[in-house]
Amino acid sequence: MDKLLGANLTNVTSSDTDLNNEQCENAMIVKAYPIDMVRATDAVDGENARNCMLEPFVGQEFDSADAALNFYTSYAQRAGFKVRIGQLYRSRTDGAVTSRRFVCSKEGFQLSSRTGCPAVIRVQRRDSEKWVIDLFHKDHNHHLEHDGGETPPPVIQVKAPRSAKLAVNVSHRRKVHLFKDVEDAFSCPSGFINSKHLNEIGNVILRKGEPCVGLEFNSANEAYQFYNAYAANAGFRIRIGQLFRSKNDGSITSRRFVCSKEGFQHPSRLGCGAFMRIKRHESGRWVVDRHKKDHNHDLEPQPEAQKRNLIASKRFAGELNCGFQGKEPVNLNNGLVMKRTRDNKIGSDWYPGLFEYFQSKQAEDTGFFYAVEVENSNCMSVFWADGRSRFSCSQFGDTIVLDTSYRKNAHAVPFATFIGVNHHKQPVLLACALLADESVESFSWLFQTWLRAMSGCHPVSIIADQDKAVQQAVAQVFPRTLHRFSSWQIREKEQGGLAMLDENFRFEYEKCIYQSQTAEEFDVSWNTLIGKYGLKENAWLKEMYIKRNNWVPLFLRGTFFAGILATDNFESFFGTPFNAQTPVEEFISRYEIGLERRRDEERKESLNSLNLQGFLQTKEPVEEQCLRLYTHAVFKVFQKELLNCYRYLGFKIYEEVALSRYLVRRCENDDEKCIVTVISTNLTVNCSCKMFEYEGILCRHILRVFQILGISEIPPRYILHRWTRNAEYGTLQDMDSDGGPQELKTVMLWSLREAACKYIEAGATSLEKYKLAYEIMREGGRKLRWQR
Repeated sequence: MDKLLGANLTNVTSSDTDLNNEQCENAMIVKAYPIDMVRATDAVDGENARNCMLEPFVGQEFDSADAALNFYTSYAQRAGFKVRIGQLYRSRTDGAVTSRRFVCSKEGFQLSSRTGCPAVIRVQRRDSEKWVIDLFHKDHNHHLEHDGGETPPPVIQVKAPRSAKLAVNVSHRRKVHLFKDVEDAFSCPSGFINSKHLNEIGNVILRKGEPCVGLEFNSANEAYQFYNAYAANAGFRIRIGQLFRSKNDGSITSRRFVCSKEGFQHPSRLGCGAFMRIKRHESGRWVVDRHKKDHNHDLEPQPEAQKRNLIASKRFAGELNCGFQGKEPVNLNNGLVMKRTRDNKIGSDWYPGLFEYFQSKQAEDTGFFYAVEVENSNCMSVFWADGRSRFSCSQFGDTIVLDTSYRKNAHAVPFATFIGVNHHKQPVLLACALLADESVESFSWLFQTWLRAMSGCHPVSIIADQDKAVQQAVAQVFPRTLHRFSSWQIREKEQGGLAMLDENFRFEYEKCIYQSQTAEEFDVSWNTLIGKYGLKENAWLKEMYIKRNNWVPLFLRGTFFAGILATDNFESFFGTPFNAQTPVEEFISRYEIGLERRRDEERKESLNSLNLQGFLQTKEPVEEQCLRLYTHAVFKVFQKELLNCYRYLGFKIYEEVALSRYLVRRCENDDEKCIVTVISTNLTVNCSCKMFEYEGILCRHILRVFQILGISEIPPRYILHRWTRNAEYGTLQDMDSDGGPQELKTVMLWSLREAACKYIEAGATSLEKYKLAYEIMREGGRKLRWQR
């Protein structure tokens, strides 16, 4: 039965960009029905039937890229593999798409399920507007789901005991019974279908109490309890495996329950392949769409297995996270009532190793901080930051990136990092965490722990995932912080929600997002685009428009993001994610090595800024001023703006008392222009491009107005201390006058602590330096007591 129905079942993944993802969100699970029942939409026209018989070949023509994609998808379904949309290539003249690649879903190695399969077709657009296959690689490096030598027959039948015949019947005629009639006939009060009931209807023949494809449940919890009871009778234990979410609303669409010996994360696990997977039907019911019975190990005696599975049932019944909110009681099979608990993706064997490491770090570093979330006496999420990271937060904690890119790979360790941008425009580690799950509780605890560790440091902006749990947690803990959505997650959702749309739409869509200069211009472009392509009812686009202030560059320009562009794909601080097979000892080792490598790069850049002299390219005094103050990386950004300001013209367009406005436009392009406002009494300036607000460096438009006004030195308020060579010595002179005493004390504390650590390290290198350091400290102590 698995084999018969396998071609008709939809496989949903949360991190893959399979072509079938769009279909997965809207498709119903196909089940075996009595032979004279059929879905009304199962008719196949003759043209499609002829196309399905073809195999791609070089030179084959199509009217559009979508037609080529549909053809290759049909061929793939017949051959037994899935298709993903690969690279596209654009013309440098008009930006139109000129070439597309459609690849096997197992192409590449980004996910553990991928094998680097080389199967591909590539189509190119010719001058005739036809799309022609110019590359076709047929062979795969993995097993296909079924042999693709012949087209599957339109009627699939299964012989069952007592002459009960089951089939998925594809016909041009509408049958007597419709889908809804069958659905109603299958419903039963118990929440799942027993074998006697199914035998009477003729849908699936089951052995009593054993899972099979097509078995239905009212909830994922019922499915778990059923599989747990089956496992107890069979002599093995189960665990909750992967879950898969919808790309439209984030709801869970599929769950896997696996043998406890699945995987290799623990010595007791043997890589057992037995599992049952359930998928959520449009009606809200959950259906078994995959089941593998065979184990690669001996099964336990039934009494012992039942005893262990009773304990497992109590532990896991609340961890299913089936879309329920809160922690309401759950009624188990044995009648006990327990509170629903959260899932935990951190291996229980990791906590002892981590705590031992944290204790050893605290002995070396008095500024080391760690915290553990505890729920029902169980360890959940873990947070830690060493003294150097906490000091870096006092300097560069204005903008933080919460990197949870581990979520791209379902098999990765749930390792999240808080990243800042230092004065060399390098990523700097501020804190780390292991997240038990992606719930509101986990993220709220994480952000609250951040505040405790960082002496109440509220960031100006945070770049984090778009998930509702993250949004709610940021709003609760950081109410004054602007939450910007991660670009990688937006692109992933665009691929899922817009993959099947025309390339012309994508070109106009990107132009609307990235080239709109005003809110009115964006609204007009967006509404025109949505109306032109009939997307007014697209749920994802509706949500993205409502949340436009959190991801469209136009609406982010007025907030400080240290110059991180909205299109930047922030590189993971530690490189390749840790996979699920990584032991805790190796995780700690790789963490230490990666952290030291990054900090060594920072030290080298600091030495270069102090010891190497940059080159002046103009005679402007402001260039010499910034060369003395800025680090090399930041000076290059400023110097580029200064050189570009010579390409602009400035005209005074308004003046009233001390306020003046200038129109600054590019010489050869009237469309590229900005408005610069100047208040002469205190020399306050701002530009409509908002570069200083976004990046903390003056733009070319303001620099051009400074030249017109004869201003030869940049006012101190426009030289942010965080970008200067001396940023590592604290930010006291950069504090706002309205900053509270707690903020001032925090900056002084971390600045002195970091300086003391360096002082101690230098003084401990030799006996002579120790004596000198000790005398200096004694003299300093006497002066401090005198000043009191």
